[in-house]
Amino acid sequence: MSLTTSPPHAVILFAHGSRDPLWRAPIEAIAHAITTLAPQTPVACAYLELCTPDLPTAVAEVLSRHTTPSPLQHIRILPVFFGMGQHARHDLPHLVDALRLEHPAVTFELLPAAGEHPALTQLLAQLALGH
Repeated sequence: MSLTTSPPHAVILFAHGSRDPLWRAPIEAIAHAITTLAPQTPVACAYLELCTPDLPTAVAEVLSRHTTPSPLQHIRILPVFFGMGQHARHDLPHLVDALRLEHPAVTFELLPAAGEHPALTQLLAQLALGH
């Protein structure tokens, strides 16, 4: 029988943000789906602007919640954008570089923008066609 250790990684969903509180619902629905699929995986939402928490705050919260039996060492960041625009191409990498300096024991994996994943492209095409 093995002892349970810390999750292999956490996931942070990173989105732009909006003043409209209903705008967050789809991002939070993705977080809920991740929790349903992988209850052992810590997940948080973070926003570039107009919403809280921002990315550094979300990272700090996830890290502070998972310190025992061993600290979390890997965080995957999924930009919930349809493409690699200015925010995903420039702003987000700078934020992640700062996180790497602040948390050198943590590996930050910056994933491609969600909208650039072939599975999402196919799903959106199927939705548009009514399949």
